[in-house]
Amino acid sequence: MRKVSLFLFLLTSLFSVIFLFSDANAQGNVSSYTCAVYFTGVGCPHCAKTDPIILDKLLKENPDLIIIEYEIYQQKENSSLILNYNKEYNSGLGVPLIIFQKDNYLIGDRQILAEIDKWIQKYKGNSCPLPDGSLVDFQELDINSLPGKPKIWTKDKILMKIKPGKASNSLKDFVTTENISSVAQKINFKKVDPQLVPLSGSFVEFENAIQADNWGFQWNGEPIIASSQTSSSQTSSSQTSSSQTSSSQTSSPQSASTESIQKSKFTIPKLVSLAIVDAVNPCALAVLALMLIAILTYNPHEKRNILLAGFAFIISVFCMYLVYGLVIVNFFKFVQALTTVRLWLYKALGVCAIGLGALNIKDFIKYKPGGFLTEMPLSLRPTVKKITEGVTSPQGAFLVGLFVTLFLLPCTIGPYVIAGGILSSLEFMRTIGLLLLYNFIFVIPMIAIVLIIWLGLRKIQDVQQWKDKNIKYLHLIAGLIMCSLGIAMTFGLI
Repeated sequence: MRKVSLFLFLLTSLFSVIFLFSDANAQGNVSSYTCAVYFTGVGCPHCAKTDPIILDKLLKENPDLIIIEYEIYQQKENSSLILNYNKEYNSGLGVPLIIFQKDNYLIGDRQILAEIDKWIQKYKGNSCPLPDGSLVDFQELDINSLPGKPKIWTKDKILMKIKPGKASNSLKDFVTTENISSVAQKINFKKVDPQLVPLSGSFVEFENAIQADNWGFQWNGEPIIASSQTSSSQTSSSQTSSSQTSSSQTSSPQSASTESIQKSKFTIPKLVSLAIVDAVNPCALAVLALMLIAILTYNPHEKRNILLAGFAFIISVFCMYLVYGLVIVNFFKFVQALTTVRLWLYKALGVCAIGLGALNIKDFIKYKPGGFLTEMPLSLRPTVKKITEGVTSPQGAFLVGLFVTLFLLPCTIGPYVIAGGILSSLEFMRTIGLLLLYNFIFVIPMIAIVLIIWLGLRKIQDVQQWKDKNIKYLHLIAGLIMCSLGIAMTFGLI
């Protein structure tokens, strides 16, 4: 009996040991990090509400949280990834979007803001969802398997892919270690100046930055303390390649802010080209001439009224077109946040520009007044003439300008819509500045006409005759600019 009891005791003890070992092993397999993938877009108004929460507040509150971010508005390499994730995770195609597992995601600013705190706790220790549908523990993740240009965020660090190519997987240790200097000693790197990392509507600033292989790493806290051997080799390297380092600091997209600024510079020539097309449109010039004739007819000896009424009309047109521009830009932002329009928008706008240019060239080859999308429809002209003939003062000119812009839209809205689509990927304050530039260029010919008539250099009738004589060539200039711009946009040349 004692032997049986002893045997049962040993057997029970053995099972207990096995159970405890397996339970400990299972717990060891649970990741110490919580990982999720976040899709956003710089310029998306909904993302502007969630970016500071996902990429700042939550990271500070959850030191074990890791966010792999894909920005899809300004990073073309990331745009198609949202399609891959939707195929594998049924996540939808809108932004903002944060994915934990298949069929487990939050989409839209309202849902994210309402539930993200609960989900962080619910999916504690979550592995990283990859585009192929697999879930990989962050500690086992090969960063070279991440497509596009991801940013990997933790509490006070960010690891950003700069350009295609293989890199040492040791770079991933920067994200998880507290001793950055120890990781730095294993790889070749160079110190660079920290760059602002753009969110939608704001930026994140870091204190330190390095570049290694095709990745950039930025963090807050203590800078890298190099060993004497490492320090001397880095000093020698920096002395022999200082010009290369300087060049990389100015051109390397170690943060998307540099790339964003470059993109806005490329935007300006496109915007100026579209504004010039709108400015040489004969519609607005014809309406201005009609109004000035009415002013002179009412009081032919008061040339001062020409100046005041002309500028009152121009200011009202400028203000109304600025309002229209904001409506167009925000419409595109709204559409992009809900659908995949962003993936095809730029090329679609290029095709529209080619079509609009072709219509203008058609008007040069075979001119017919009231051309579709190139001139004011003939049916509207009697109404506009009747309205402008009633102008007798600068105050009246301002009110007429506000009202007449509605009649000008059919012949001027084409380039403006294309411009609004291009600007929709930029941040709000940058959009305002570029819209002001666009509309200033748009009214320059009006300003010139008012000054020429006020100074007595030409009569209004002379301006009208010049416009009628050269209207075909105005359409040709507009057509060539639009076609060139459209071709360049469609084929990715700009």
